[in-house]
Amino acid sequence: MTICKAKQFSAAVVVALLLSGCSGGLSLGDFWTKKTKEEANALEGLDPNAATPDDKAVAEVYNQGLAAVKTGNYKTANKKFADVERKYPYSKWATNAILMQAFSSYQANSYDESVTAAKRFIELHPGHKDTPYAYYLISLSNFEQIKDVRRDQSQTAKALEALEEVERRFPDSKYVRDVKKRQLMAKDTLAAKDMEVGRFYMKRGSYLAGINRFKRVVTEYQTTSHVPEALYRLAEGYMALGVVSEARTATAVLGHNFPKSSWYRDAYTLVASDGRAPVVDQGSWISKAFQGINGLNPFAG
Repeated sequence: MTICKAKQFSAAVVVALLLSGCSGGLSLGDFWTKKTKEEANALEGLDPNAATPDDKAVAEVYNQGLAAVKTGNYKTANKKFADVERKYPYSKWATNAILMQAFSSYQANSYDESVTAAKRFIELHPGHKDTPYAYYLISLSNFEQIKDVRRDQSQTAKALEALEEVERRFPDSKYVRDVKKRQLMAKDTLAAKDMEVGRFYMKRGSYLAGINRFKRVVTEYQTTSHVPEALYRLAEGYMALGVVSEARTATAVLGHNFPKSSWYRDAYTLVASDGRAPVVDQGSWISKAFQGINGLNPFAG
């Protein structure tokens, strides 16, 4: 499974986070462009006449970390920022250094370390202006670990939960647009897994087990591309069990919402063998699941 990475950083911790979709890497042009005066001092070194020895020492180590980030040497960068936090815990740059560790670890694909550092930042600075970014990094680190659909999807569920937490906690943040896109991708993966398992059960004649998987797709993942097939499979499963009314409801809902789908043509052929067009049973869980949700309404128009 190929998943593009959003490896950009927050201006509040020296680097500008420019949400540009799946750019595939960190733009060094963006990296240095947006700095406050205080952040510029950190990058360029403090005035030796105004700085205390500790100021100069922490600036030196911090800038070494930034230089390592600039050259893509993220493991070295992480070590330097860890040194800032450990040796100068009361300096104003120790706070930034924690988040920089989370960022550097993320860039180095050390996702567990990134999550650990981001959570430490949140715990120590829950009201900080960059706390939303820390949550965002956690969600990205989980997202990057999504497995192929043929494997266990517990990590995908974990990633979706982290992505939804960013939106829930910070609905007006600049990260929400990207988070929503990733939520759709995570849901599509979860739906694909349910479809795979559901087909397996159907082939073995375990129709109820298959129906339960397809039911989850149409109730929990209605924004995914798997819904048309899931509705067809429901029709197929219910017909096999002799529950014709549910099969016809699934087909009617499929036809209303996806009239040009090949799945609808197949479902229609399956349930209309007696010449009767499929109709919606308003008491069915299928029709209720689609009423007023995401614009998918079998009774519209």
